Amino acid sequence: MIVGTVKEIKDNEFRIGLTPAGCHALKTAGHTVLVEKGAGEGSGFSDAIYKEAGATLLSKREVFDQSDMIVKVKEPLPPEYDMFHPGQILFTYLHLAPEPALTKALLNHQVVGIAYETIRDRNNTLPLLSPMSRVAGRMSVQLGAQYLEKQYGGKGVVLGGVPGTEPGQVVIIGGGTVGTNAAKMAVGLGAKVAVLDMNPERLAYLDDMFGGRVETIVSNSYITAQWVKKADLLVSCILIPGAMTPKVVTEAMVKTMEPGSVIVDVAIDQGGGVETCDKITTHTDPIYIKHGVIHYAVANIPGAVPRTSTIALTNSTLPYALSIANKGWKKALQDDPGLAKGLNTVDGKVTFKAVSDALNLDYTPVEHIL
Repeated sequence: MIVGTVKEIKDNEFRIGLTPAGCHALKTAGHTVLVEKGAGEGSGFSDAIYKEAGATLLSKREVFDQSDMIVKVKEPLPPEYDMFHPGQILFTYLHLAPEPALTKALLNHQVVGIAYETIRDRNNTLPLLSPMSRVAGRMSVQLGAQYLEKQYGGKGVVLGGVPGTEPGQVVIIGGGTVGTNAAKMAVGLGAKVAVLDMNPERLAYLDDMFGGRVETIVSNSYITAQWVKKADLLVSCILIPGAMTPKVVTEAMVKTMEPGSVIVDVAIDQGGGVETCDKITTHTDPIYIKHGVIHYAVANIPGAVPRTSTIALTNSTLPYALSIANKGWKKALQDDPGLAKGLNTVDGKVTFKAVSDALNLDYTPVEHIL
């Protein structure tokens, strides 16, 4: 199979879908690897290193034209839509539920869209979402602490406090991988930390993990409103795999927050869990202020630390890429039901129910394809 990877064009996105080590593994397995010139520089991988690993360096258009499978990090953007060709495999984060234009492009070009974020492993967890969720969770608190500084319009609060002062209050909505890693950072800084989740068993796990240093709260709209009002830093990290994120923090709740408080909506790439996070921001222009509250709504948070993020992500994606390349996409999906859950589009059809529901499109079960 001819496998290609290209330079990401999302604002300040420096990750890359294949490392030189990944190229070498694919070459060793008998495949051809094409890399867009300069694609790895943002992650610290030069063209020379890719050539040493056996890759052929080409232009973006040439990589798209010649590749049977494109391995990326983020969803394609409009300038890339006309580069697809029928039957081409696109293996990347897709996040299609809030992206009707991208979905239409994949369907029109009959792309085999396999989304990192909906693949499941044998434990029914999300193995390709977890690495970046860990990065995003840890960075959410790091970023929130920065924007609490007065120079950014924040309250001028140090999350950990100092002797004689109260520490800041971090409120985390969602106790999954992102929320757990956000809590680790916040606890490490010495903040007061509360995690809200609907699953009592998950909260019990977090209580054991943190030894009582985190308040664990079973959430509902009434309780959420009380805790949002208290937050110096609110981290939204709710996830329904492949689907639009429900708006659990309403505009009325945000209005009760003190001026200079900060919201980091890590779920913004699936639509966001905060009603006032109604636009996606970028690393170049990451924040806006609404009702006196700083909103950080960057959809590719891990892109700011590309070296760490690229290696962490490709450690998990490479075995799947090899399986698809070695067996072909259909046999690879037949052999691995968890990988089959990653199939979102094929032959002009939507094969992931949450995407069809969100975009009001016809749904074709994966089983009908395989």
